[in-house]
Amino acid sequence: MKDYGPDTYGERMAGVYDEWAGVPQNAEETVAFLTELVGPGPILELGVGTGRIALPLARNGFEVHGIDASRAMTDRLRGKPGGESIRVTIGDFANFDTGLRFSLVYVVFNTFFALLSQEDQIRCFGCVARHLDENGVFVIEAFVPDPARFTNYQSVQAKQIEVDRAVLEVSRHDPVNQRVSSHNLAMSETGIEFYPVEIRYAWPSELDLMARLAGMRLRERWSNWRREPFPHRARDTSQSTEYK
Repeated sequence: MKDYGPDTYGERMAGVYDEWAGVPQNAEETVAFLTELVGPGPILELGVGTGRIALPLARNGFEVHGIDASRAMTDRLRGKPGGESIRVTIGDFANFDTGLRFSLVYVVFNTFFALLSQEDQIRCFGCVARHLDENGVFVIEAFVPDPARFTNYQSVQAKQIEVDRAVLEVSRHDPVNQRVSSHNLAMSETGIEFYPVEIRYAWPSELDLMARLAGMRLRERWSNWRREPFPHRARDTSQSTEYK
């Protein structure tokens, strides 16, 4: 999309993100999974957003840092109880240098795919590798791509239907560059609101190769935060993947 930048999604979504249909509202399983991996050092979240995961981790006593391109999202984080305890850097997590080492770096809810080129995704792995301590772990939560959901490289889905409001997702797929351009259209009596999102998806094997290029290796891959086995046929599933 023309004029779409690293902060576009966050700047447009910040005001509705925490209540948006499709955003997981229960963070307990995610936090429990990540807590088991934390070592003695601090934690870093890539795309920290409004603090859905960072805040409960901080409440559990961990030192949590975050990176996000959107000031609107991080303003929402800082406005929540405990938000000021999260050390936030405004920037692009394709290329960062905090000067610190972390026992855990994580990125959840498909946010890794907000990096819109393979080059940026590779650079992110390299940055993470340089920021991990000796026993540090990098965790990615992401969907498994399913090109079959597109017809003629397009898709229209009804995400929410109420008496006085409907939310549609319209998407266009570029299979060569593994890019999906979408708009969430929230329609009501007061008008239509536009929430754009652009992603560059990657296959599990591609993520594994990026990790190897950064000097890391695959440690575990699960279907979800409950550590259910990753299926051989992974259509319509997500993955939580750990690299070390």
